[in-house]
Amino acid sequence: MSDVTASTATPTPKTTKVSELQAVQAKALEAEVNSLEIIHDEPKATASGADALEAGKPEATIAQATAISSTEYSNAVQAIPATSLSGSASPVSSIRANSYSNEDKLDDSLAQVTSVSQLSDVQPTDWAFQALQSLVERYGCIAGYPDGTYRGNRALTRYEFAAGLNACLDRVNELIATATADNVTKEDLATLQRLQEEFSTELATLRGRVDALEAQTSELEANQFSTTTKLNGQVIFALSGAVGKDKAVPSGVPAGSAGKVDENFTLSNRVLLDFETSFTGKDTLTVSLYANNFPDFRDATGTNMGRLVYERDTIGSNENDLGVFYLAYEFPIGDRLTVLVEPYGGVLGDFVDLINPYFGDVKDGAISAFGYRSPIYSQIGFGSGAGLTYEFSDAVNLSLAYLASEAENPTSGLTGGPFVALAQLTLKPTKTIDLGLTYVRSYNGFDAGVAGVGSIYSNDPFDGESYTSDSYGLAANFQINPKFALGGWAGYTRAEAVSGINDGSNASIFYYAVTLAFPDLFREGNLGGIVVGLPPKVTNNDINAREDRDSSLHLEAFYRFQVAKNIGITPGVLVITNPEHNEDNDTVYVGTIRTTLSF
Repeated sequence: MSDVTASTATPTPKTTKVSELQAVQAKALEAEVNSLEIIHDEPKATASGADALEAGKPEATIAQATAISSTEYSNAVQAIPATSLSGSASPVSSIRANSYSNEDKLDDSLAQVTSVSQLSDVQPTDWAFQALQSLVERYGCIAGYPDGTYRGNRALTRYEFAAGLNACLDRVNELIATATADNVTKEDLATLQRLQEEFSTELATLRGRVDALEAQTSELEANQFSTTTKLNGQVIFALSGAVGKDKAVPSGVPAGSAGKVDENFTLSNRVLLDFETSFTGKDTLTVSLYANNFPDFRDATGTNMGRLVYERDTIGSNENDLGVFYLAYEFPIGDRLTVLVEPYGGVLGDFVDLINPYFGDVKDGAISAFGYRSPIYSQIGFGSGAGLTYEFSDAVNLSLAYLASEAENPTSGLTGGPFVALAQLTLKPTKTIDLGLTYVRSYNGFDAGVAGVGSIYSNDPFDGESYTSDSYGLAANFQINPKFALGGWAGYTRAEAVSGINDGSNASIFYYAVTLAFPDLFREGNLGGIVVGLPPKVTNNDINAREDRDSSLHLEAFYRFQVAKNIGITPGVLVITNPEHNEDNDTVYVGTIRTTLSF
């Protein structure tokens, strides 16, 4: 049947509302007769206007069941004492038993009506449902379900209803706290008070559950490793090998004197674990752990020109000993300036855009160390230092960096040993064109130079003597269309010996490369790549014996199959003609099948 809840108003004397109560009784009796017809016959709407009343269901209000006006109902309810109504007797039986009693017995009859607290659901026809719906519409305290629907025409469980009521309570409290209490009417406050009383049990239960969840969340946060640390993992294993006749030797050294090329194929691996932590949401602390067992193909072929990209970042042991590989902290200053500090494992390429988007990634780019990036970024190898990048606009930025390779050594420190200083202006005049102008000043020790991808003479132009150098580089990439990009780089280095018997001697070193990239070749996510270039070559040297007489050609091709989002397989081949810029050497071939798994 219907339910009625107690009014929160102060009770008025019963004798002042006798006529109104008698009218209510008469209409209630009429509704009883209609409801009995509904119970014994098929459900149908009554002539009394109770459209929302469902046959045999006790959720509708008495006001809906009897179709009395809101004024009549309000006046009648004021005559009811402000106490919770309870009881489980049939409302029909109660009204029938008391309909002919005097008004002194009216409270007893109404007390038999089923209370809201006894109902399992809240129907759209219930007073409580409509009251909350009105509050929601006025104060916007419920946004709806996750799918964007409101579903205001279906029944709610008492806990769903209590959750909505709690949201409205919070919203009204917020309005009061922000000095906008004038927006809240006294009638709404009275309605909220009444709803709180009716659903006090459910509200208390929900709040208890929320408190329990918050306690569990706090415990998880207190015990987890870090709330802001992210792990990025990368595993590479590759089947690689070299093919050729005699190992390459520099110009002036008899061909074949270094022995035969080691043609055995190897299965090697590389594991990199990056832990990235942010303290402010804008900064990043990176700690990288690294292990590998890749062989040095310089030993297998006699030349640095055949080195694979996995070798270029080998630091420390190559016996799969896990250790710290890289340590850096990056943070912004304002909106345009970014600072990068690298206490360990830094290279110049960390501070700048390599202008080599499809090839400059160890895990899925070029297979060779030369094709990976311009040699200008590889001087002195790994070091410690810092750099900054200032964004003049989205199209122009300037990067400055400084690294020292023996910064941890008190004898050398940051300035007394090999160092490198860089300045690069990066230009992006359009979305499809990238340009980089680079200058590097360096002081190098033995076997540093233009970083292990050119001839022996280019890496050590003065036979072990220290030297300074000024290097100039240009890099470009043109995205011709979504399926094809043309890029490349060129560089020139002028070196001067600063010690030993060759003090004051000068040497010139030159190199270039052209890259062709074919994104999504044959299948989305795949990549085809070609690199053609001249590895670093000593074109002129005051020490004639350490000048490269001929020219090598670097030819590289690879194709990456993107098997899955985090799995790629890249077969590739590298061909070096006239290795060591010495036409007396036989062509060297290096092949690899690289499998990369990222997580």
